[in-house]
Amino acid sequence: MTARADITDPGVRAAFDAFPDAFHQPLHDLRRLILETAEDDPRVGPLQETLKWGQPSWLPARPRVGTTIRLGTDRAGAHLALFFHCQTSVIRDFRSGPGKDMRFDGNRAILLDPGAPLPRELLRLPIRHALTYHLKPAKTLKAGQSEHQTASS
Repeated sequence: MTARADITDPGVRAAFDAFPDAFHQPLHDLRRLILETAEDDPRVGPLQETLKWGQPSWLPARPRVGTTIRLGTDRAGAHLALFFHCQTSVIRDFRSGPGKDMRFDGNRAILLDPGAPLPRELLRLPIRHALTYHLKPAKTLKAGQSEHQTASS
């Protein structure tokens, strides 16, 4: 099964098909990374795959969990763009930390070369941040403390 075949929403499938050929595989790879990152964190729950502003988009189905992630291209059509809500701290936090050497479009997108390998592990960080944006950080267990003790504290 190809990456395109598992897209059930006809509008999302059409949006992927409308991208230039050179962008198809890397955009499908980014889609897969978003879905995998959501599956790896049980707090996210199921994702909605939909269109927002004509672009393939994902957000947690449950309210107040995360914020929307969109895929597209930059204004010039030269780079892949992984878009995040510009009024969140997702880009700012990523840019000031592990993503400092990446290319950005303001506070709204990470720009990627469609011909270069995706920095998958690095991109998981802002994706996870966006998908869990409204959740409180999980408490860290102290040595000798059970999960029940943490939940009741």
